[in-house]
Amino acid sequence: MAARDKLTTIVSTKGQVILPSSVRRRREWKAGTRLTVEETSEGVLLKPAPAFDATRPEQVFGVLAYRGKPKTLEEMDESVLAEARRRHDRD
Repeated sequence: MAARDKLTTIVSTKGQVILPSSVRRRREWKAGTRLTVEETSEGVLLKPAPAFDATRPEQVFGVLAYRGKPKTLEEMDESVLAEARRRHDRD
């Protein structure tokens, strides 16, 4: 971005900053978009916040519980394909 193309904004008394509409459009940041704020040596970096908090495997192992004979890869592939067909036929 050339020096003449740099955009400026003002910090309000409430600490709010309005991002120029051209930046919001280009980034597809609509009202309500959650952003992370990171301080860097260059300034402040805004990035879209992840939809979900980071988790560790031990935090989600409970949802993986399965009682029964283990499925083969072929059986899993068949099940995924059957579900995809079912969902496609529903539309």
